[in-house]
Amino acid sequence: MLDLTYEMPKPKTIAGAKHDWELVIGMEVHAQVSSNAKLFSGASTQFGAEPNSNVAFVDAAMPGMLPVINEYCVEQAVRTGLGLKADINLKSAFDRKNYFYPDLPQGYQISQLYHPIVGEGEVLVEMGDGTARMVRIERIHMEQDAGKSIHDMDPHMSFVDLNRTGVCLMEIVSRPDIRGPEEAAAYIAKLRQIMRYLGTCDGNMQNGNLRADVNVSICLPGAYEKYQETQDFSHLGTRCEIKNMNSMRFIQQAIEVEARRQIAIVEGGGEVEQETRLYDPDKGETRSMRSKEEAHDYRYFPDPDLLPLEIEQAWVDDIAAKLPELPDEKKARFISEFGLTDYDASVLTAEVESAAYFEEVAKGRNGKLAANWVINELFGRLKKEDHDITDSPVSPAQLGGIIDLISSDAISGKIAKDLFEIVYTEGGDPAQIVEDRGMKQVTDTGAIEAALDEIIAANPAQVEKAKVNPKLAGWFVGQVMKATGGKANPKAVNELVSKKLGS
Repeated sequence: MLDLTYEMPKPKTIAGAKHDWELVIGMEVHAQVSSNAKLFSGASTQFGAEPNSNVAFVDAAMPGMLPVINEYCVEQAVRTGLGLKADINLKSAFDRKNYFYPDLPQGYQISQLYHPIVGEGEVLVEMGDGTARMVRIERIHMEQDAGKSIHDMDPHMSFVDLNRTGVCLMEIVSRPDIRGPEEAAAYIAKLRQIMRYLGTCDGNMQNGNLRADVNVSICLPGAYEKYQETQDFSHLGTRCEIKNMNSMRFIQQAIEVEARRQIAIVEGGGEVEQETRLYDPDKGETRSMRSKEEAHDYRYFPDPDLLPLEIEQAWVDDIAAKLPELPDEKKARFISEFGLTDYDASVLTAEVESAAYFEEVAKGRNGKLAANWVINELFGRLKKEDHDITDSPVSPAQLGGIIDLISSDAISGKIAKDLFEIVYTEGGDPAQIVEDRGMKQVTDTGAIEAALDEIIAANPAQVEKAKVNPKLAGWFVGQVMKATGGKANPKAVNELVSKKLGS
């Protein structure tokens, strides 16, 4: 259940309308299962292969070819359900969803309507302002993907690539619990994060491996609360579905645009028609694709070529026992174990690779110092160069070595930044670089004091000013650091300046 220490976010309202309309959003997320083979054939799922090179006879719907279920895909769906704290159905079944599509050779899609493999679950979606909402998952079912129609290779013909046909998808269907564009994007981001931690979907939206159909409706204040009490959808407005969204930014834009369209219709005295729409980001509008179909329009019926899928509880329990630490749990551990702030822990656990990198750097070291260097120095530099953590030229061992040199007072913070730059651009062992290039911090108080005495003797007027105004003592600290090439221990310099000037 939702931790009541979280404050529920206020629902999004649309400015400029005659009434204070609220948004109600539900999402159907299609996540491509991370598997080397397709759902019902052994054909490869490799992205970017030559068109129609990853197609088995069953994918091409050749006569007499029968589907054989891929057990690993089932395991991945179960693992996803467990990661979303959902019910796992030990018995599920596949149905035929009948519709014509040029890149669907069978003329039907094998899916799960009546008996999905995963039942109700939940996702805690945290917003940047510290609020959160629990989004309920209605179901997760497995289905095969369609192929791809290509329209830009010839002015008169379209081509079909069946490489994607038969690839296993998990359709994750939410309840209409999302209340604004930002929440919708945060929900997608959280799902992606969880599945990447689980290893069940790579979350690559650019390649279409994670995409969403977004159902948007509007209602007056209070209507959503009535729906929550009664679970009666009549309290909510007529929904329209925006298909095949594969960008979080476009999802937010499309929701805002569609909400304004519906408000304009209703406030103008019209009625919103339930339909499927597409979002055009260039024109900033949604346009009608087709009237919204219901289940009966697809003539669903049990697939006669596939027996009901029955799995054992012991198998599910074994998968559950091997689940990795998930984002929320890892974030809580980072906060308690390393003393991190909520924000820092969120940044470090956003990607599974980032969390692993930080944990290796922080092992046996000051967690806050490690987090500061990973987030501010490394992540900042990587972002500037449009790289991610997997492209980092600085290994965890190298960054840990820099932190060790700081902690042992071998180098100062300023020298550490110079050292980081060298390691980032040239590589090498930090300790050896410091040794070879004479970058060690000057900790000999005698040498520091001698440098300070020279500066004091050469600047009697500045000494008198500093004695009157202690804030001016910082000038002497800067001069000593300059005289020692930035190598003097800042703490020792400050202590000596304070002692000499009586500040």
